[in-house]
Amino acid sequence: MTPPNDDTWGPATGVGTTATMAAAARAIATRDGIIDDPFAEKLVRAVGVNFLTRWATGELVASDIDVAGSSWGLAQMPASIAARTRYFDELCADAAGAGVRQAVILASGLDARAYRLDWPPGMTVFEVDQPAVIEFKSTTLAKLGAVPKVDLGTVAIDLRDDWSTALVTTGLDVSKPTVWIAEGLFGYLTPAAQDRLLDVVTALSAPGSRLGSEAVPNTADMDPDAARQRMREATAKWREHGFEPDFDVVQFEGERHDVGAYLDALGWASVATPMARLLAAYGLGAIARAGDDRQTMNGVNYYTSTLGVDL
Repeated sequence: MTPPNDDTWGPATGVGTTATMAAAARAIATRDGIIDDPFAEKLVRAVGVNFLTRWATGELVASDIDVAGSSWGLAQMPASIAARTRYFDELCADAAGAGVRQAVILASGLDARAYRLDWPPGMTVFEVDQPAVIEFKSTTLAKLGAVPKVDLGTVAIDLRDDWSTALVTTGLDVSKPTVWIAEGLFGYLTPAAQDRLLDVVTALSAPGSRLGSEAVPNTADMDPDAARQRMREATAKWREHGFEPDFDVVQFEGERHDVGAYLDALGWASVATPMARLLAAYGLGAIARAGDDRQTMNGVNYYTSTLGVDL
């Protein structure tokens, strides 16, 4: 099922709750000393979804909520979200160190990189997301007294609309290299929409641009209804606590191109890092294997792609 083009959401509704889940996982990882995101728990509290607030603050623990033996649940999230957070943080730092001075965070959600990372002078960060998400995060952080550490441009638009024009109008200079972040996004795009987004990013990118992406596996041979049912069964205890995520937004249907191969055909050079390798590199425990790994973070690859530069 593809979400209709006229639906909208905030951090407490629809697909927006996944951004709040990720922030809750970052809050836990921060408390465990794996990453440092001082805004994660505060943003989750402000969203006001009781289940996610209780999880973020430690009142609920994954072992009491996850279904034993399931391939999907909360237990795997703090480490995996921490690993990907560090991956994209380092991507930004490496690009800035190489002289890139503009960054675009697609579907930025409750990400607070503009507020918590140390950016070089002359850097501009653009955040693209639904208007309600942008408004909530900007207003909440301002009330907390948080100030961006970088020139921040917000682009309040749905990625299914003409976001590229809005981004350029906000100030993106397409003649200069950009570092792009596509984190936690592709699983909610149809395969065709994923390709279109990569085409647009390529069209807006000057040589030397970098794209970090979280690539979900091809699930064309998977029964989408059965896959969603397995996810609902795995989260049965969540509903007992009043939280029921919408799994119809997860896109299983259709033949999905490998992100790295698709980008390489467009002139990028890509390097893949599987989730297992990323966890090991950061000294984090492996995600338990159970059932089909394509329905866990074990099936995810992280690509760092550079345009017009041989690696």
